[in-house]
Amino acid sequence: MGLFGMSNDIGIDLGTASVLVFIKGKGIVLNEPSVVAIDKSNNKILAVGEDARKMIGRTPGNIVAIRPLRDGVISDYDITEKMLQYFIRKSGGAKGWGKPRVVICIPCEATEVEKRAVKDAAINAGARKVYLIEEPIAAAIGSGLDISRPSGCMVVDIGGGTTDVAVISLGGMVVRSSIKVAGDRFDEAIAKYIRKHNKIMIGERTAEDLKINIGCAFEREEDLSMEVRGRDLITGLPKNIIVTSEEMRRALEEPVNAIAECVHSVLEKTHLN
Repeated sequence: MGLFGMSNDIGIDLGTASVLVFIKGKGIVLNEPSVVAIDKSNNKILAVGEDARKMIGRTPGNIVAIRPLRDGVISDYDITEKMLQYFIRKSGGAKGWGKPRVVICIPCEATEVEKRAVKDAAINAGARKVYLIEEPIAAAIGSGLDISRPSGCMVVDIGGGTTDVAVISLGGMVVRSSIKVAGDRFDEAIAKYIRKHNKIMIGERTAEDLKINIGCAFEREEDLSMEVRGRDLITGLPKNIIVTSEEMRRALEEPVNAIAECVHSVLEKTHLN
């Protein structure tokens, strides 16, 4: 029987920014932010996923929205376990055949301690058996690449917390590298740029919206623009500004260059091998 032989065997992309759950025969059944909202006064979980994301920056002092994964690995074990438990149940992965077998993606340079933390969290969340797969391998398979061929293919997997770069051949990674520069760092760079050049404070969600809608790594033929609302650092009052895609290119220059350097280093190692 194959890895996904049973009807409730599931695959989980446990990302820093979002969690995807796949069930054979159904496809992706869940795609939600990896965010948990907690009431600090009693440590009670109030919301998970999309409902929790909506609370970011909009909650009273006793309620905090936590992202239990940082840089692609678990930073808060207990919260990650509860989040996994919620997503497995919501996706229906724990129905029918009882405890499911679970495949989980991990960064290609995760340590043994980090791998054990992911396995333990999934087992305690209700998994019967846990298999780990490196993110570049999973990305290559998902893209339809034949990873069993003797010729090498390069995968650059830019997630929320980490960017994994690997050259894959004969079913394994010949050369690999991972850096903690990815989507989250893009958002931080955008917010920092707007704060420095426009004297406006924007939140995580606004920075992400700018990245998704007008973000770019190269000059566009047509400069796009988007209106955003933030807090004026001088007056303290709300203020609307227009941000262009050229500004986004300048804001993202540093993290984009870091990823390009990582790709270049992997290519150099490939030639040396």
